[in-house]
Amino acid sequence: MAAASAPKLEGKVAIVTGGAAGFGAQIAKTFVANGAKVLITDINEDAGAKTAASESSSSLKFFRHDVTSADDWKATLEYAVKEFGHVDILVNNAGGTYKMKPTLEVTEKDWEFVFNLNVKSIFHGSNTLVPHFIERGKGGSVVNIASVGASRPRPGLVWYNSTKGAVVNATKGLASEYGPHQIRFNSVAPLLTGTGLFSSFVGVEDTPENRESFNKQVPLGRLGEVQDTANAVLWLASDDAKFITGINIKVDGGKCI
Repeated sequence: MAAASAPKLEGKVAIVTGGAAGFGAQIAKTFVANGAKVLITDINEDAGAKTAASESSSSLKFFRHDVTSADDWKATLEYAVKEFGHVDILVNNAGGTYKMKPTLEVTEKDWEFVFNLNVKSIFHGSNTLVPHFIERGKGGSVVNIASVGASRPRPGLVWYNSTKGAVVNATKGLASEYGPHQIRFNSVAPLLTGTGLFSSFVGVEDTPENRESFNKQVPLGRLGEVQDTANAVLWLASDDAKFITGINIKVDGGKCI
């Protein structure tokens, strides 16, 4: 009988932003199941603490964190190092959108919200974690959550899609610049999932009929699931992908073909 393989992230420590629910929570739980110690961060303290407690494990902890704040990033790294000793992996998952609407109705407040949350967060995350990775001298893995809208932008979410295009582009540039330090940067572009944002992204009411209509546009015939994205992030974060950097994986059931 073949020996059981070791967990993919045995001995690794990760920070997962936006970890209170949705993609972030599932990514964190998948990491823990694969041997990692994980710090999930979020501005929603109640939901974040509840998610951390759901694992009944000292390997999953929560820290309140506004990803648009440089000071909060510094405090988050300090807390992770205090609790777990170091950090090997960063998943920039925190993000958001405004509800789909004509572009000329998008306010400056809407614009600032998506660019701060989706792009400025990665700016601060990189500026905080890259020096830590370099100082340790053992490389690191950063996975940024983008969107299929980065490569297939559509009317009504122009500026949201622009932020995700920036995420993909920045990921490639960072991969090129910090590859000599063995720091890998990759991104994952999920399709819409059934996590309560259907109407915001599609612009119609979330009904069985509208979901069926959307699913007919997907070659694999369904919405995404949070585990689909978590599986892709797990692979990119792990040493199974140690020679992979600068790529964007579409987790979209073929929607972008």
